[in-house]
Amino acid sequence: MSTGKIDANIPLLTEVIVPLPTLTDIIDMPKAAAAPAAVAEDLDNFELPPPQRQAVLSQHDWERLEMEVREKVLQQLQDRIDFVIEQRVRDGLADVLQTAVEGMAAQIREGLHQTLDEVISRAVTLELVKLKKTNI
Repeated sequence: MSTGKIDANIPLLTEVIVPLPTLTDIIDMPKAAAAPAAVAEDLDNFELPPPQRQAVLSQHDWERLEMEVREKVLQQLQDRIDFVIEQRVRDGLADVLQTAVEGMAAQIREGLHQTLDEVISRAVTLELVKLKKTNI
C-alpha cells in the first residue's frame, strides 16, 4: 500500500550503486581517490608488479586482475547494501510497530471507556429500579 509520499530515508538506486571503475581508472587515479573508504583497505592488499614489470603482464593477467578487483569491490558493496537495507527495515519496522501500538492502545482505551460507561449506566439503572420498588 503506497501513501504517495517519498520517504527521504530511502536512498535512490543511483545513491547506493556507483559504477565500478575499470582497472585502468584505478591505476591512473591517485591512491586516495582510487576506491571508497570501505574498499580502499582491500585494494591496498593487491600488489601490482613493480613498474618495470607492468609492461610484461599479458592481457589475460590484466583481465584476471581486473576481475579480482571488480569481484572484491562488488562483494564489499553488496555487504554494505545488505547492512543499509537491514538497518532501514529495522528503523521502518520500529516506526510501524510504534504507530500500531499507539493505535491499539487508543482503541483499547476507547473500548474500555465505552464498556465502563455501559456497565455503570446499567448498574445505576438497576439501583434506581430497586429503590423505586422499595418505595412503592
